[in-house]
Amino acid sequence: MKYFFAICMTALCFNFSVFAQSKTTTHKVEKGETISQIAQKYNVTPYDIYQLNPDAQTGLKPNSVLLIPKSSGKQLAILPTKKGNVAVTHEVLPKETLYGIEKKYGVSDEALKQANPFLEKEGLQIGQSLIIPSNKIQKSTAAISEKVVFHYVLPKETKYSIAKQYGITIEELERKNPEVVSNLPEGFKLLIKGKAPKAEKIPTAIEPKKEAVVTNPVKTIPATNYLNYVVKPKETLYSLSKMTGVTQEELIAINPELAQGVIEGMVLRIPATLVLTPESKKEYAELSKSSSNNNRKKLTLLLPFNVSKIEGDTVNSMVTRLKKDKFLNMTLDFYAGALMAIDSAKTLGLNFEINILDSEETKNSSAVASLIQKNNLEVADAIIGPFYQSNVEKTAEILLPNQVPVISPLSKDLGVSYANIFQSIPDPDAVKNAMFDYMRSKGGNIVAVVDRKKGSVIQFIKENHKDVRFAALNANGGVSPENLKSLFVKDKMNYVVMETANTGMIKSTIATMLGAMASYKVQLVILEPNETLDTDEISYVNLTKLKLMYPSVTRENESPEALIFQKEFREKNKIDPSDFATRGFDVTFDTMLRLSQDVKYQETIDSTATEQIDNKFEFYKKGDGGYINKGIYILYYDTDLTIKEAN
Repeated sequence: MKYFFAICMTALCFNFSVFAQSKTTTHKVEKGETISQIAQKYNVTPYDIYQLNPDAQTGLKPNSVLLIPKSSGKQLAILPTKKGNVAVTHEVLPKETLYGIEKKYGVSDEALKQANPFLEKEGLQIGQSLIIPSNKIQKSTAAISEKVVFHYVLPKETKYSIAKQYGITIEELERKNPEVVSNLPEGFKLLIKGKAPKAEKIPTAIEPKKEAVVTNPVKTIPATNYLNYVVKPKETLYSLSKMTGVTQEELIAINPELAQGVIEGMVLRIPATLVLTPESKKEYAELSKSSSNNNRKKLTLLLPFNVSKIEGDTVNSMVTRLKKDKFLNMTLDFYAGALMAIDSAKTLGLNFEINILDSEETKNSSAVASLIQKNNLEVADAIIGPFYQSNVEKTAEILLPNQVPVISPLSKDLGVSYANIFQSIPDPDAVKNAMFDYMRSKGGNIVAVVDRKKGSVIQFIKENHKDVRFAALNANGGVSPENLKSLFVKDKMNYVVMETANTGMIKSTIATMLGAMASYKVQLVILEPNETLDTDEISYVNLTKLKLMYPSVTRENESPEALIFQKEFREKNKIDPSDFATRGFDVTFDTMLRLSQDVKYQETIDSTATEQIDNKFEFYKKGDGGYINKGIYILYYDTDLTIKEAN
């Protein structure tokens, strides 16, 4: 056997040697050489070299030897841009997209893929080194027409503010629009970039009656299939995308000025086929806990007990399964909370027919189709469940013709939207955006201290909150105290959004903020739960001094109603309610109250936001159908060592 193993290894080594000799050559690195220069020399891409020499990604050492793949002999279609004698390359970071890279360097998709042929086969991958083609070469390979960009002059705008907004000079603005040299009429249609189409004559002025900025969010742009939308205070690229149902990339493509940030009063073009539904903040109110309607309502809960699997499990006892199966425990906790809600509704005299069914679900399968058919769920007044989003969508799709509301109780995913889906847990981006909305509502100065490892957070802030300034990090990746202090503003609350799991970075940020408290108003903010803050190395007292603030979909409720719920749950189940149990109560009780009103479930959703034990339900319609919950708490650590809700 050993002999056979040795022969196999020899054969493998031999095959690799032959492959290396036929497919590669070697290169001895000289001092000052770069991967891009070496790639050009051998007519290959930097990514080709990195594939054979992964260690080279950390840097090149003089006299080290690289394996170089042999070129096919074809000359690369496009040479890289050069600054001096240095070729411009870009290393792909986590979460980056081709669209984002192309926007960053102002290159076309075709040109980038010509310069990096492997993109067609392999797609974009983290760590790739892309050659960035020059604008000159792009123009020589394909005629690129500059997009035409117009701007309607808003009240109190000046040439300076408009030029600054679009990154051009006043002289350039006047050269493109000679009619405004002497004055700048309100409502005037300015040419910002590109050449106006010959068929369209730029008017010298537009009468305010016809083109003045109005509070109504839509107005027509002549001879196009677009509507105008005036950006309101606090709106972001994220919120505009959600409201219109158009992706952020598409919005930027239609309105290139958005690449520089969202500015209040900006006039955006929105496809005319869209029906804009600007959100007005819903008022929180208590729903009536009595019903004048004697009609019995039908509520069904589709919960994943998976009884058939449990009965068929000959290896694990029920006790063992309960210890091991977290999903089953979550289901049973939610069910226990739902039963408490049903009992509460009975006590109030609400008239319901409750149907609790086993959805028998996994992430990729469920029994919902057969359950709907066998139990005639087309006539249900509402469905709570299933748990997995794909199964929620399947349920909603089947029941859509009957307009049966399907409440997704636990999933944070946003997949295919149907008009009858009600997503009861706010999605992660909405949670983070609520935090930024709160800070802006207080007129705060927002500064971000973000670990380089948190690439997705950096990208999220840069794309959706362009007014946020990032603190500089030192060579070791730690925060620079001097730079952080320099970003603070007098007479404003300085919110420091800190996103890192690095203990040293956390301590340094906290120390800098504590040291600045004598001269500045400061408050520490996190966007997501941070386990490092719960360790003994981080002082809880310091977190209370800085009033650590964070967004959350649940609160810590000490109200009399919450204490009664906890007491009754303990008496009934001999255990304190978990978060899933409380959620089971909140979702079920809220649904039952809404169904008991004298109007349809959806009408209560459109008119009223509610709050139960630990959860808010503030639903808004999505642009592509369905409803999402934006009921989010802003909480903070108070100096009395309690967690309170920020007003």
